[in-house]
Amino acid sequence: MTARERFKRTVHFQKADRAYRLPQWVFGEAMKRWQKEGMPRDRHTNEFFGYDRFEVAPISLGLIPGFEDEVLYEDATVKIVLDGNRAKKKIWKDREIGMPQWIEYGLKNRDDWELFKARLNPRSPLRYPLYWEDLKRCWRGRDYPLGINAGSYYGWIRNWAGMEGLSYLFYDEPELVAEMVNYIADFTIEVIGRAVEEVDFDFALIWEDMAMKTGPLCSPETFRRFMLPAYKKVTGFLRQHGIDTVMVDCDGNLDALIPLWIEGGVTVLYPLEVAAGCDAIKYRKQYGDRMFWIGNIDKRALRTTKAEVEREVLSKVPVFAELGGIVPFVDHAVPPDVPFENFMHYLELSRRYGF
Repeated sequence: MTARERFKRTVHFQKADRAYRLPQWVFGEAMKRWQKEGMPRDRHTNEFFGYDRFEVAPISLGLIPGFEDEVLYEDATVKIVLDGNRAKKKIWKDREIGMPQWIEYGLKNRDDWELFKARLNPRSPLRYPLYWEDLKRCWRGRDYPLGINAGSYYGWIRNWAGMEGLSYLFYDEPELVAEMVNYIADFTIEVIGRAVEEVDFDFALIWEDMAMKTGPLCSPETFRRFMLPAYKKVTGFLRQHGIDTVMVDCDGNLDALIPLWIEGGVTVLYPLEVAAGCDAIKYRKQYGDRMFWIGNIDKRALRTTKAEVEREVLSKVPVFAELGGIVPFVDHAVPPDVPFENFMHYLELSRRYGF
C-alpha cells in the first residue's frame, strides 16, 4: 500500500496495512543531541524513523512583502527588533529554543489593518513558485499525500494584534474583526483557487494555535460569530474541489472548540497536548467518526526513564488501536531533554500496535 493510499484510508476510518505515520516535529536542539547519542548523521531523517511521506504545496499565503526587520537595540545578551509582522520583541541571544518577549504589536486599528491588507494581495506573482508547472508534473501519479495550506482565522490576526489586542478588538471594533476574518477567507480561496483546479490534493491545513492550558483564547460564542462563517466558506470551497480532509493544528485545551470545528468542516485535529488536558480517547468516544485525532503522547513522559515511556505509551496506544480513529504522535515538537533511546523506545512500542 502506498503512503497516499494509507493516508486516505487512515483519516477516513478505513482499514489499511498499518496506520499512516506523520513525520514527528522535533526541535533542532533535540536532533543535535540525538546525533551525539547514536542517531546516524548520514540518513534521511524521515526514512530513518520510518515515517510516511507528507508534502504541502509551496504556495505562499503570507505577507508579501513582509515588513522590514529592524534592530532597535542590541547588547551582549539581548536585542530588541521589529519583525516581519511589525511586532516589537525582545530576543535573548543565549536561548536557542523558547519564546521571545513581545513588547508591542503592529496591528491596533483600521489604519494598521490597511497596511497589512496591502501585503495580502492574492494576485502577487510571488505566491506561486516559478517552477509550478514542473511541480505539477512531479505530482502526477504520486504515491504520497499532498496538501495545501488553507489559512488561519484567529491565529494570523492574533500574531498581528496580540492576544490582548485582538480580545479588545472583538468588543471595540467588531466590524473590523469581521472584515479581517472575511478578507482572509476570500484571500485564501483566491490564492489557492488555481492550485485546486490544477492539482488533485489529499488534504488542507489550517493553523490556529488559539487555546491555552485551560481553554480557548476566545469564547465559543466569539468563535461562532467571527470565525465559523469563514471556516464554512473555506471548507465548503475545498469540498467543491474534492478535498474532504481538513486538518487543524492547534495547541492548548480544545474541548470548547471541537464542536465548532466539526460544524465548520474540520475533520482532523492535532497535536492534542496532554498538559492542556486533551484526551484523545475521550474525544473519540464522544465524537465518533466526526473527527480524526493525531497526537496525545505526552512529551514530558519521554524525558526520564524507559519505564515512564512505557507507562505513557501502553496506557494509550493499545486503546488507540482498539478504537481506531486515533494515531499516536508526540503532542508537539520533541524538546531537547528527551533522550534518543527514549524516543526510539516510544516508536518501537507504538509499532507493536500497528502504528
